[in-house]
Amino acid sequence: MKKRLLSVAGLSAAGFAGSASAAIDTAAVTTALTEAGTAAATVGAAVLVVVVGIKAFKYIKGAM
Repeated sequence: MKKRLLSVAGLSAAGFAGSASAAIDTAAVTTALTEAGTAAATVGAAVLVVVVGIKAFKYIKGAM
């Protein structure tokens, strides 16, 4: 029984080692992350403009 478990474990390790050395295409993931970063920066800039606009309006209103 122990000998059989060792052979199964050895074959499993060999299978994992073979799949670990396979080339992985990361271009799609990199492109998606870049696009998501651009979208997040756009939304962040819009929020910042709104917050600064509100503060400026309050500042101008208080000066009058």
